[in-house]
Amino acid sequence: MIAPVFVDTNVLIYARDASEVVKQPLARRWLDNLWGSRSGRVSYQVLHEYYVSVTRKLRPGLPREEARAEVRDLQAWRPARMDEAMLEDAWWLESRYGLAYWDALVVAAARALGCRYLLSEDFQAGQDIDGLLVVDPFTTEPDHIA
Repeated sequence: MIAPVFVDTNVLIYARDASEVVKQPLARRWLDNLWGSRSGRVSYQVLHEYYVSVTRKLRPGLPREEARAEVRDLQAWRPARMDEAMLEDAWWLESRYGLAYWDALVVAAARALGCRYLLSEDFQAGQDIDGLLVVDPFTTEPDHIA
């Protein structure tokens, strides 16, 4: 089993975005691998962003009930809940690494869940954020971190 992998919102969205003919199959491959290894992790922030994006921004969007069912399924990944310690960690990360606040919350959630990897295209691939390694799912295969 691989170490826990925190999945950023963009990966979940690309897995649903049929207009992304290159990124969609890569995102799906990652998600299939993470479901199989039971190593995927998310936060409630990610689930909220995903729901809004696939129901309101994605064209064609998902029907609300389908999106809600997917969010319910993703709760099996033990989403991180915001608490005082995570908020303080996010502020520290924001100051220390110059991250945008919402990105700092993603990193803080990944750290709170004990993740070793952050799967995202929104951060610098290969960046080590205080022990959390950023992996670009569109340039790296899932086997690379197994």
